Amino acid sequence: MSANKISVQKLNLHYKDFHALKNIHLEIGANRITSLIGPSGCGKSTFLRTLNRMNDLIEGVKVNGTVLLDGEDVYGQDVDVVSLRKRVGMVFQRPNPFPMSVYDNVAYGPRIHGERNKRRLDEIVETSLRGAALWDEVRDRLFKSALGLSGGQQQRVCIARLLAVQPEVLLMDEPTSALDPMATMKIEELIRVLKKDYTIVIVTHNMQQAARVSDTTAFFLNGELVECGDTGMIFTKPADQRTEDYITGRFG
Repeated sequence: MSANKISVQKLNLHYKDFHALKNIHLEIGANRITSLIGPSGCGKSTFLRTLNRMNDLIEGVKVNGTVLLDGEDVYGQDVDVVSLRKRVGMVFQRPNPFPMSVYDNVAYGPRIHGERNKRRLDEIVETSLRGAALWDEVRDRLFKSALGLSGGQQQRVCIARLLAVQPEVLLMDEPTSALDPMATMKIEELIRVLKKDYTIVIVTHNMQQAARVSDTTAFFLNGELVECGDTGMIFTKPADQRTEDYITGRFG
C-alpha cells in the first residue's frame, strides 16, 4: 500500500449557516485513484475543492480542521495558495480550454510561472500533450484554436494544461459527465495511466466509472463521509447499509 499523499482530519466546512462538510476524516494514498461518490448535494465536490482551497473563492465559507499535503497543512498561515494550486491542480466538469491555440493553452501555465525559453516551452507542450494521450491527434493543429476540437479532446487539452505545470495531485470534478461514451473511455484509460505519476481524486456520479477506474472509493451523504475503503469491497461488501442502498439504486 502506498503512503498517504493527503491526510484530512476533523474537516468541517460551513457556507454561512449551512454545515456542508461534517467532521471528515480521510486518507488519500499516493499514486492511487480515489473516487468520491454520493447523491447530488452530498458534499463530494465541496470536499474536492477543500484540497486546493478553491472554496476560498466563495464568500462566507469557513473551514475548520486539517488538510495535510505531504504532512504540511494547506490551511496554514504561510501557505502560498498559488503554489498550492500548482501542486494540486483541478479538471472541471465541462471542458474549459482558453479561446486560444492548443499550444498556447498548454504553454499558459509555464509562461505564467516565468518560462520564456521557446525550446523549453516546445518540450513542455509536447510532453504534456503526450501525457494527456493527445499529441498524435493534435500535432498538426497546435496553432489552431482549441475550441475547434471535440469535447473529449478539449478535456484532454485541459488535462495537458494541468500536467504542464508539473502538479503532484490531480483533482477531477466529474471530468467525463459532459462527454460521449467513446470520449469517456479515453479519459478513463488516461486516468489509469496517469496514476503512475500522480495522485488522483475524482468526483463521479457514475457508479460503473468509480468501479472501473478507482483503487479506493469514499461514499458521501448529507455532508458526512459514510465510509471509505478498497473499491472492490465498497461495491461488493460495504460496511454501512446506506452505502449498499445507494450503490444498489435504492436512493440517489
